[in-house]
Parts: sequence; structure tokens; C-alpha cells
Amino acid sequence: MRPNHGVSHMLAALRSGSFVTEQRVRVYSALLLIAYVATIVALIATADGIVDKAGRPLGTDFANVYSAGRLALEGQAPLAYDWPAHHAAQKQVSGREDIPYYGWHYPPTFLLVAAALAILPYLGALFVYQAVTLAAYLGVVRSIAGRSEAWLLALAFPAVFVNVTHGHNGFITAALLGGALLVLDRRPLLAGVLLGCLSYKPQLGLLVPLVLAVTGRWRVFGAAAVTVLALVALTGAVLGADVFTAFWHSLALTQLVVREGAPGFYKIQSIYAALRLIGAPAGLANAAQLIVTLGAAVGVAALWRSAAAFELKAAGLILASVVATPYVLDYDLVVLAPAIAFLAVHGLREGFAPYEAALLTALWVLPFIARSVAELTAVSLAPVLLIAAFLLILERAGVSQHLSRASTSSARGR
Repeated sequence: MRPNHGVSHMLAALRSGSFVTEQRVRVYSALLLIAYVATIVALIATADGIVDKAGRPLGTDFANVYSAGRLALEGQAPLAYDWPAHHAAQKQVSGREDIPYYGWHYPPTFLLVAAALAILPYLGALFVYQAVTLAAYLGVVRSIAGRSEAWLLALAFPAVFVNVTHGHNGFITAALLGGALLVLDRRPLLAGVLLGCLSYKPQLGLLVPLVLAVTGRWRVFGAAAVTVLALVALTGAVLGADVFTAFWHSLALTQLVVREGAPGFYKIQSIYAALRLIGAPAGLANAAQLIVTLGAAVGVAALWRSAAAFELKAAGLILASVVATPYVLDYDLVVLAPAIAFLAVHGLREGFAPYEAALLTALWVLPFIARSVAELTAVSLAPVLLIAAFLLILERAGVSQHLSRASTSSARGR
């Protein structure tokens, strides 16, 4: 009887979320932060110059940003899209011939950021890049949550550690998308500018124009479009028009990187990658990703046209944006923090649905385990949890019932 009682108690705790207490949140967050700091200090202390003991640059992927910026400063911006030339620049920066290659796949507009960073020495640029963007991310999540203690959870969020150790731009994405949603109705022009800046990572903004269109937020749409055009014009004026030609020619290789999972399918957190990881052919994985992307588009459009609370709409758009792309890595999961914050605000005000607190906890832990579990077991947890969270939002908003009724009526009409 005792084992059954234990299982029942555990299920009851998962359903109610009673295991999530303020004391546990503070203690576990503090322990994680100590572990993060200790790991980063060890990485720096054991490095040879800017190269760690494993032969990788500190900040790994930041090497591609810094090297691309150096090429731009030298008047050779198009060479950022010439992989041999870009790799040669990375070798020069690291002072090592055996350094692995980290590819540059960003639109030319992001070269402006890279060039600004490359004015500084490598480690100084890496520190400034992470510190400034981390501060922006923390400010946005704190503002969404409206609670002073939110910064601790936001800082201890495992995706933060993944992003810092990879020297990546997840903080920028989270700050731009979360910040735009935060001011969407109060300051529509600012929201549009933030969304326009998100064009540096277009695969995570696929559903944003759809939401703006179906809700008639044309001022935001217009501000975003003008921002993109202004960034393109500024980039052309500073770096020359040839950089756009080079970018266009590089897209075929970038497509190959996505299709064949060059970073490793276990690192990519999409439905496409999850199926490729278990040996599914590219055609089947593409078809599944297309179905999921279309489903996310339909769901998020219905959600934003509903009378649901804004927090549910905002979190739904973020989750749907992650689900909709075939190419999202674990450091990109920083963008889940604003979604978790929006859902937490709604749950604390209206009460959490059964298993909602447990699911939010799982989303928070996800970046810590996603890569390792996928690499060891060939099972990708991220798409399952992300889709489950999105479906929960649709259920809470009453959208899933509406879509079900619409589907049933359509079937009867045939």
C-alpha cells in the first residue's frame, strides 16, 4: 500500500504544483548560480589564451561573430559568407590552426553589431556582449513578472548558462521579442522597432507578421517594416551592397547545414531534428515540421483573435514561434523565459490549471537537459514539452474547443 500511496502523492503534487515553493526556488536557483560561476571561472582559468582545454574558443560560437566583425572592419564584410575565408579569420583571432569552424549564417544587418564588438579585444568583446545583452534580458523578464524576485529565476534559468558558455545571442532574442510584447499596446511604434530588429534571426519571427495582421496592429507592422528597411539601408551604406549578394549566395550552404543537422541533430530542438535524430528521412521530417508549423500558425492566430488574457497570447506566440521553426538550438531557448514569466503572472492571478506549474517547471529545466538527453537516448524532449505547453495555453484560452468545433462543423459540411 505504501508504494501506491507514494505514487498517488507524487501525482497529486505534480497536478497541483505544490512542490514548487518559494524556498525551493530560491535555494535551487542559488545553487545553480554558484555552479554556473564555478564552471565559467574554471573554463577561463584553464584556458590557453582564448582557447579552452577542449581546443575551442572561449564562448565557442562567439568566434564566428567576432571574426565576421573583424572582416567587416577591414572592409571585407562579404568574406564573412565565404566559409574558408571566415575560418581563416577565426584561426587568426585564436592563434591556432586547429580551431574548429563556427559558421556565420546571419543576415548582413547583424554584421553591424559584430563590427562594433570587434573593435574590442576578443575577451573584452565577449564580456561586453554577454553582460549588456544579459542585462537587457533580465530587465525585460523582471518587467513582465512585475516581481523583484523574478531576476533570480531569470538569472538561474539554465538557458542563461548555455547561452553564456556559447557566447550566443539568446539574450537579444528574448529581450527583443519579450520587450515588444511587453509594450505592444502601450507603445506600438517601439514594439515595431523591437520586432524589426528581431529580423537578425528571422526563423524565430515567422509567426509575428501573422499575429500583427490578424489583430490589425498595422502601426506595429509598419514600424517593424520601416525598421527592417532602415537596417538594410544602413548596412548597405556602411558595408556596401556586395555583402547582400554574398549573403544570398551563402543561403544554399546554410540550407544544407539545417537539412543535414551540421551542429548535430541532438543540439537542435525542433520536430524536424527530433525525427532526423531517430533516423527518419529528410522528406518525412520536413512534412512533419510543415504540419506542426501550420498547426502552430492556425493555433496562434485563433488565440490572438480570441478574448483570452494577454499573458496567454504573449506566451502562446513565443512558444509557437519556437515550435514553428526547424532550426532552433538549446541556447535559443533563452526566449522561453519571457513566456514562462507571462504564464506565471497569469497563473498567480487566475490560478494554475492542473499540471500547469509542473509543466512550467519542466520548461525551466529543459535547457539544462535537452542536449544531453537527446545525445544519449536519441529522444528529443524539447518539441514534446513545447507543444504540450502551447496546447495547454490553447486549452486555458478556450481556443482548442473552438477549433475542435470548427473542425467538426467543416467535416459535417462536406
